[in-house]
Amino acid sequence: MTQATQSQQGILLTENGLRQVLALREKQGQDLCLRVGVRNGGCSGMSYLMDFADPKDIREDDDVFDYDGFKVICDRKSLLYLYGLVLDYNDALIGGGFQFTNPNASQTCGCGKSFSA
Repeated sequence: MTQATQSQQGILLTENGLRQVLALREKQGQDLCLRVGVRNGGCSGMSYLMDFADPKDIREDDDVFDYDGFKVICDRKSLLYLYGLVLDYNDALIGGGFQFTNPNASQTCGCGKSFSA
């Protein structure tokens, strides 16, 4: 895992994670932010959510983390489970993709896309 781009608390993006998210956003052709959250489901009880959102859809109760102008947003209920999350990207052929390192997870499934807390 590469070094996180900021030492702030909350949701941390590594340099590789930020680079990949910005590349994906560029393909969308819009100025979007990244919404991260959780939902019930997955093989371990909770699944990670990650999608682009229009900045005008940021709600008053969202927490916003700024990475040199790029915003990562998370609703407060999800942040209870994601506080301290490190979002990384690995381009390996096997096991590559976005990697979630969640200090709140008591158990993580084999694919790394769901967890229990």
